[in-house]
Amino acid sequence: MGVLIPDRRTAFVSIVIAIVAVGILLAMDRPPICECGYVKLWHGRINDAGNSQHIADWYTPSHIIHGMIFYALGWWLFARREPGGSKAVRWGLPLAVLIEAAWEVLENTPFVIDRFRSVTANFGYSGDSVLNSTADIGWMAFGFWLALRLPVKVTVALAVIAELVVSLVVRDGLVLTIVMLLFPIDAIADWQAASTHG
Repeated sequence: MGVLIPDRRTAFVSIVIAIVAVGILLAMDRPPICECGYVKLWHGRINDAGNSQHIADWYTPSHIIHGMIFYALGWWLFARREPGGSKAVRWGLPLAVLIEAAWEVLENTPFVIDRFRSVTANFGYSGDSVLNSTADIGWMAFGFWLALRLPVKVTVALAVIAELVVSLVVRDGLVLTIVMLLFPIDAIADWQAASTHG
């Protein structure tokens, strides 16, 4: 059996969901691009005005990992019930894009922005540019594609390595962000605040 790829309808639905999210973010008055007036492929500082404004940053690996997790969710919901697993791609990808798009909208609400600023390492967070949110959806789709193409062990290893590297370099990452958003721990906050990378 060849590697499954999304069909045109799946890709179309996924793109429409992403476009709707972009429209909502623009309606929320999120800046289309960095207010600095230019676009960078990579921005490496997590606590300045350029963070979450460009195409990729230290939070990009988290979005790639989202895609890997969402692929697993799609497989659990759909593929295990169907030999061949085509539903994991047909329905899993639009579901993944929907979840990621919903998070990008929620993440840019005043409540969540304030929460990020008060309890995570990203104390300078002011929300995402629309470009960054769109890129994050794209990075998530890339993670979904990787999980689709790679063996499970390789996918898990890549996710763990990415999380460890980000945690060591900027003292943040997917797991640390989730922990601090939901159950802030003073010891972690102190460790993150001592970072020289902010």
